[in-house]
Amino acid sequence: MQRTPVSPEDLHIRVYDLWENDWLLLTAGDFPSGKFNAMTVSWGSIGSLWGKPYAQVFIRPTRYTYEFCNQYDTFTLCAFPAPYRKALSLIGSRSGKDADKIAQAGLTPQVAAVVAAPVFAEASLAIECRKIYWADLNPANFLDENIHAHYPNKDYHRTFYGEILHISATESFR
Repeated sequence: MQRTPVSPEDLHIRVYDLWENDWLLLTAGDFPSGKFNAMTVSWGSIGSLWGKPYAQVFIRPTRYTYEFCNQYDTFTLCAFPAPYRKALSLIGSRSGKDADKIAQAGLTPQVAAVVAAPVFAEASLAIECRKIYWADLNPANFLDENIHAHYPNKDYHRTFYGEILHISATESFR
């Protein structure tokens, strides 16, 4: 898919729709070495923090991508056109630990513009981030009791904050 650079100020997204309905593919690791993994995410945020554009993602410690996000300094978030929904569903429902789920999904990882983690040729939006902070969710701080229902296994997410270093997108995001 043909993407061109776009500044955070010129990026036009429906933030809630992007996370909740379209989903994103989070990829962490090092593409040149072949050590990376991806997972579909539907929780997160994009905005401004500490004077920087940022993206925030949530990963359970039981996910294989968690290891990559902890070990490597960068991650990417990619959005795809509707025909790729099945591919994102496959990647979100299988582990990359024992199989090449990216190849099974028919997606093509490629070199990102400025980070080590890959982006995908089929993506209509690619956001490249450098980790700047992480924190583990603490259930003692949940103010809404209904939140506990998301954690029957007590596998509380780790939140990673990434400074957005580069964005490339199709015209639909301008």
